[in-house]
Amino acid sequence: MTSNNTVLRCDQLVKQYQVGPEPIRVLDELELHLSEGDWVSVVGASGSGKTTLLNMLAGLDVPSSGKVLWGEQDINELSEKQLGELRNRHLGFVYQFHHLLAEFTACENVAMPLWIQGVKKKEALSQAQNMLEKVGLGKRSTHKPAELSGGERQRVAIARALITQPALVLLDEPTGNLDAHTAQDIQHLIAQLNQELKTAFVVVTHDLAFSRLAKTSYQLLDGKLQVLEALA
Repeated sequence: MTSNNTVLRCDQLVKQYQVGPEPIRVLDELELHLSEGDWVSVVGASGSGKTTLLNMLAGLDVPSSGKVLWGEQDINELSEKQLGELRNRHLGFVYQFHHLLAEFTACENVAMPLWIQGVKKKEALSQAQNMLEKVGLGKRSTHKPAELSGGERQRVAIARALITQPALVLLDEPTGNLDAHTAQDIQHLIAQLNQELKTAFVVVTHDLAFSRLAKTSYQLLDGKLQVLEALA
C-alpha cells in the first residue's frame, strides 16, 4: 500500500462546508508528508479542523479537492470494502474516549482487529497478550474495562491500535480525558512506542508540552499546517 519509506501524503487537501451563503474552508490546500516512523503532532484552536484532518487521513471524510495518497494510491478512489481493509490492516485509531467493548476483557479487546482479519482465536489472543506486555498491562489482560483505571483503559486502546502492526496510528486527544499525572504516563508511553516501532503517529492535542515531544509539531491555522519550531 505504501512505497519506499513514505506512508501517506496530503496533496493540496481542501475541505470546505457550505454554511449560509459563504463556504467555510477548514483545510486550505494543506500539504503533509509522513514517512515510516514519523511522529507528527497537530495543535490548534477548537474548530480549526484538527479532527477533520484526521478523518481525511483515514478516508472517513471526502475532501472537497486535493488528494490523500497511500503510496501512489488516492484513498478516495478506493471502494468501501477496500477502505475498510486499509483501515483494518494499515491504520490504528486512538480517541479521547477509549471505545473499548465493556463485555470483553482487555486481551479480547486488543485481539478484536485480528479476529476481524480472520486470525485464529488462540493466535490472536497470544499476540494481544504480547502487545499488552509492551504497553505495561500484561498482568491486567483478563480484566474488563470497568475494572481498569482511565489510564489503563487508554493503554488497552493504544495496544488495540497497534496490534495489526499498522503503518500509521491516528490519535485524537489521547490524553484529553486523563488527569495530569496519568496523561504524562501515556505521553511517555507513546514516545517509547514511537522509538521502538516503525509505526508513524499523528497526534492531535491541545497540550503544547505533549505536542513538542513529537519529531515535528504543527499548528493548524487558517487551514494550513505551520511548523511550531519557533515556539519550542
